Amino acid sequence: MWLFLAFLSVPLIEIALFIQVGGAIGLWPTLGIVVLTAILGTFLVRNQGLMAMGKLRRSFSELDDPTEPLAHGAMILVAGALLLTPGFFTDAVGFALLMPPVRRAAFDYLRKRVHVQRFEMGPDGPQGPRRPRDPGVIEGDYQEVDPANSSERPGRSGWTTRH
Repeated sequence: MWLFLAFLSVPLIEIALFIQVGGAIGLWPTLGIVVLTAILGTFLVRNQGLMAMGKLRRSFSELDDPTEPLAHGAMILVAGALLLTPGFFTDAVGFALLMPPVRRAAFDYLRKRVHVQRFEMGPDGPQGPRRPRDPGVIEGDYQEVDPANSSERPGRSGWTTRH
């Protein structure tokens, strides 16, 4: 039900804001603001996204919990979609999501409401612990060769022939 209300109310809010702002400053300045926020938003989303990817890579390389960097990346992605959508309300929400304190507050709110049943990371995945490897064993593939079908003379191979 709340999703239906969002899809109904957001366009109505945007239309009302376009009418109010357009009546106050005119058509062309209103359109200019919409285009400018899309360009500025694209630049900011790109920079914030690159920083979020760096934090995500660092959490993977240090085997830390990647939940927070993933959540920040998802919020930056949503912010980008909102900033590319024409409108003042969606731009305000998009710019708010680009601010790290707002994202952190949203993440803390979601963390309190979402309960993770299980989380595993590291060399022991869902299949269980891996077998320890014997350092004296070299893994490889082989193919049996029938000497009767070989084109070379028996007893000679590429490994034993001197060139």
